Amino acid sequence: MKTMQSGRKPENRTGYRWVIFVVLSMAYLFVYFHRLSLSIVADDLIAEFQTSAGVIGMLGSIYFYCYAAMQLPAGLLSDSIGPRKTVTFFLVLAAIGSLLFGLAPNIETAFAGRVLVGFGVSMVFIPTMKVLSQWYRKDEFAQMAGIFNAVGGAGVMAATWLLAVMAAGLGWRLSFEIIGIATFFIAILSWLLVRDKPQAGGPAGLDAAGNMPSSRKISLLEGAWLVISERNFRPLAVWFFLDCGIFFSFGGLWSGPYLMNVYGMSRAETGAVLSMIAWGMIIGSPLLGFLSDRILKSRKKLFIICSSLLSLLFAVLCLSPDSLPGPCLYAIFFMFSVTSSAIVAIGFTAAKELFPVEIAGTSVGTVNLFPFLGGAVFMPLLGKVLDAYPMQSTGEHAPEAYSALLLILLGSSLAALFFSFFIKETYGHNRQG
Repeated sequence: MKTMQSGRKPENRTGYRWVIFVVLSMAYLFVYFHRLSLSIVADDLIAEFQTSAGVIGMLGSIYFYCYAAMQLPAGLLSDSIGPRKTVTFFLVLAAIGSLLFGLAPNIETAFAGRVLVGFGVSMVFIPTMKVLSQWYRKDEFAQMAGIFNAVGGAGVMAATWLLAVMAAGLGWRLSFEIIGIATFFIAILSWLLVRDKPQAGGPAGLDAAGNMPSSRKISLLEGAWLVISERNFRPLAVWFFLDCGIFFSFGGLWSGPYLMNVYGMSRAETGAVLSMIAWGMIIGSPLLGFLSDRILKSRKKLFIICSSLLSLLFAVLCLSPDSLPGPCLYAIFFMFSVTSSAIVAIGFTAAKELFPVEIAGTSVGTVNLFPFLGGAVFMPLLGKVLDAYPMQSTGEHAPEAYSALLLILLGSSLAALFFSFFIKETYGHNRQG
């Protein structure tokens, strides 16, 4: 009766957790927006700052270096000062970074803005997982995590279709300034509405799994060592590195220039095709979860199936890089998203199931390093591949440069397929039921 939380009836508290989920989902939408936004404006940045594709690749990758570096601290800060304070403070950093990026007079300032954005949005996913573990039962957690991942698809749509419309009408600078203001607004909502855990009126003493919390306390570094030293973790980590390196570098940066330079699409047409990446996440994330739990009853089979399909998609693009019909491109980018992005929800599930529940958060946080390391490596690598070919008289990269880029992505997808065969089947293992 002393606070809003302690006086709330159980049924009302059940409703309030949806308020928390919506606020954190809005924050996660902006995480994906910032992550993939450079794809639409990459050519504008090259022209504006009079720089090369390799430099813009580094500009895109700096986000991923910052994000990857903060995944272990994200768990530590969530456990020490709490998710609410962590998310709020770092969203403010992201807002400042987006404003700075939009106002940047030179490429150095643009890099500084992206650094702040990378550090800022890195503190949303892991703290949210902790919040969900406190407010939702074990039989609700997987469903909510799937919905949360699907929200990322809405962020992809904002970073492709919506940003394309905004940049065309307002310019890329004002667009990023508006996004910075919106991010600051979400930070305020996080501070006002998010609560780390229920205080009273709930199933006292129960953790997210519906069980009494373990008395075994494992430090962050100890848990990270247990994860890294587990041999079954390694093929999963390499698969994450390759799969997400492909998704972030192509879907998040170079797919936009590819469609505009090779197919001659307008910015709006490019945004429409790339919006299929969003729909692939929105539809594919819950669908793959259903297939894994109810139909295939397997995690490993989905890794193999999705990696095989991803390789097939790039084989098609390599064989016909500039003459596919429009409907085919829409289908390819939809399946590209399902097989390289929606599948990561199964990847995080497998990472969690490989280890005891006491270090489930650490296992997810540790594996989350590798997707962003993949993005950090692949983005500038593909940029250098493009720079290795002479520019056309129009100032655009030649179709031959993109053919080389697609060939590298095909080889990487085949490597991901290879490692998927070595991932341990975790369905039915270490499950709390």
